[in-house]
Amino acid sequence: MKSLARFSVRHRWYMLAAWIVLFVGVTASSQALGSAYSNNFTLPGTDSLKAQALLLQASPQLAGDSDRIVFHVNQGMVSDHAQSINATLQAISSLDHVASVVTPFCGTNPVCPGAAQISRDGRIAYATVNFDQPAFKLSLSAIKAVETRGELLRSSSLQVEFGGNAFGQLDAPRGNPGEIVGLVAAMIVLLLAFGSFISMLLPLGVALFALGIASGTTVLLGHVMAIADFTPILGSLIGLGVGIDYALFIVTRARQELLKGADVETAVSRAVNTSGRAVIFAGLTVCVALLGMFTLRLGYLNGVAAAASFTVLITMTASVTLLPSLIALAKRRLLSRSERRRLAQPHDDPSDSSTSWERWAGFVSRHPRSLTLAALVVMLATAAPFLSLHLGSSDQGQNPTSDTTRRAYDLLASGFGPGFNGPLLVVGETPGAADTASLHALQQRIAQDRDVAATGPVSPILGSHVSFFTVFPKSSPQDSATSQLIDRIRQVDVPAVSVTTHTPIYVGGITAIFDDFARILQGKLPGFIGIIVALGCLLLMVAFRSVLVPLVAAVMNLLAAGASFGLVVMVFQWGWGASLLQSGQGPIESFLPVIMIAILFGLSMDYQVFLVSRMHEEWVHTGDNELAITRGQGTTGRVITAAALIMIAVFSSFAFGGQRVIAEFGIGLGGAVLMDAFVIRTVLVPALMHYLGRANWWMPAWLERIVPHVAVEAEDEE
Repeated sequence: MKSLARFSVRHRWYMLAAWIVLFVGVTASSQALGSAYSNNFTLPGTDSLKAQALLLQASPQLAGDSDRIVFHVNQGMVSDHAQSINATLQAISSLDHVASVVTPFCGTNPVCPGAAQISRDGRIAYATVNFDQPAFKLSLSAIKAVETRGELLRSSSLQVEFGGNAFGQLDAPRGNPGEIVGLVAAMIVLLLAFGSFISMLLPLGVALFALGIASGTTVLLGHVMAIADFTPILGSLIGLGVGIDYALFIVTRARQELLKGADVETAVSRAVNTSGRAVIFAGLTVCVALLGMFTLRLGYLNGVAAAASFTVLITMTASVTLLPSLIALAKRRLLSRSERRRLAQPHDDPSDSSTSWERWAGFVSRHPRSLTLAALVVMLATAAPFLSLHLGSSDQGQNPTSDTTRRAYDLLASGFGPGFNGPLLVVGETPGAADTASLHALQQRIAQDRDVAATGPVSPILGSHVSFFTVFPKSSPQDSATSQLIDRIRQVDVPAVSVTTHTPIYVGGITAIFDDFARILQGKLPGFIGIIVALGCLLLMVAFRSVLVPLVAAVMNLLAAGASFGLVVMVFQWGWGASLLQSGQGPIESFLPVIMIAILFGLSMDYQVFLVSRMHEEWVHTGDNELAITRGQGTTGRVITAAALIMIAVFSSFAFGGQRVIAEFGIGLGGAVLMDAFVIRTVLVPALMHYLGRANWWMPAWLERIVPHVAVEAEDEE
């Protein structure tokens, strides 16, 4: 590490040039190729996937996305506008990537496929726009062309809105206005912590520069594997948080060395050899936790894991290579003017004393039991709402009311019932008359279900042995009653009608797909947590030559995750303050626990590494557990809380971008860092370590022999 630091200092212009070339190359390549994000769910073996595969095999044109143009009048009947609507729909049907359009107004045509597309009161109607490709494969320009043509119908007497996955892509936020607020808050924290404009600018600049490269890398990665469309914003959230923090730790250590009188090269060398090692260890831990998502074998999450890992890896690498070069260019301007003046006076000791944190560390050492109990009460109370966690998938009913997709959703729910926005498709193989009779019997049986509003007729697909019908639940797609209905159809109704014919019948549709996705993730979550906890324990065992330190860290990480999900449930599921975020009230995204746990375990490990590595360093030097914990906490307290405040500001700012899933990540991660830094690492971990005594550093002799030696904060010797 010293050699790397010295190389970066002595060849700082070459290092800076190399990073600029990398930035320009990645940015130019990503802009030339463009993005190729896709929300592509692959759920092998599930009932919903079998239904989808059967439909596509029978009729490939069903692979395209089906969206709706919704019409509403306050006075009169929507049919009063039938002529102008049909003329516009005829024009839309000739646009690129539009396979067909089903109008609700058929005129004198006795066979009208859209007859059911008008509400009973005659004030709401919709047209179905069938595209020739799935929504994620359609260009925004093709979708916008349909919307632009449809908007020509809007008038004071006719409301026109657009709903569906394709139109939803036009409503998706392209940036995050709250990100600027988070950056300004980070600047303020850094200025208060350092009192130097250069010291503030370096962590921020390196993080933004690395994030630019990581964003371009994510775009390029999208051409190799499926990456969800929310991944770039999630990458920005993670990259800014960890990037600023990693740079902050190294800059802090370099400043401390300069204040002790070291020259610039020596200060940078020591900072990278100590805090830089901790940064690499912490960054690799985050990457390992994120890549653990590959064990779930779900393609939808693999892209998120890979992109987020690349983001962390790039920011970590920039912190230990680019940042030392910039510090070498800044030289002693890394210190404030008052610090430089005090440094010029030999009789003064200008080094940071962190007196207030030393006093707090002493207080914790004197009251370990009572503080442990108080901290546990706070953490458990915050985590309690997690017990009522309801996983699902938010839909356009949770979008801001300013979005046309939300207005279309509400109109359809008002005119046709809340379950209309999430119909189920029951698909069966019907090669014989007995199979067709079974499907008809199933349709009649489901129509009598207490939770079903209506069912469509059994429709055979021409030229195939496949038939299907539609089921409209009374409840909304996110409601647990809809999930129970899906179970009842699959486990009770289908077996009852196919007991003799053995007709293959499956329940599909987007609502069933999301329901299956949630169930799969819930089933895999315990094993995933076990893998992440085990890997974290092994890494900490290698770093600190201890059995108890990793176990305590694992429990603390679980507490932080529980508190995080408790906050998410309170805000997004219970609706406490959700109106401020314009996020709506509903279930928590089914993939959120997996991704958040991976990120949280990595971030929590960061703070554990930075805190305990200093304690371990003191323990190695003194052999005094009480002194080691007190000094370690007193020395790292200010920088850990400053880093936490920056992460909280950055994460929380993303909650106001108008995208519900990112808001969930922002609140969850920001709340977790708040509880982690100000309760767990400031109170609970030190108090427990005081209580455990010398047992903190115990490791059996047989385990000591087989565990490899890796120094996180190497003893600095010149």
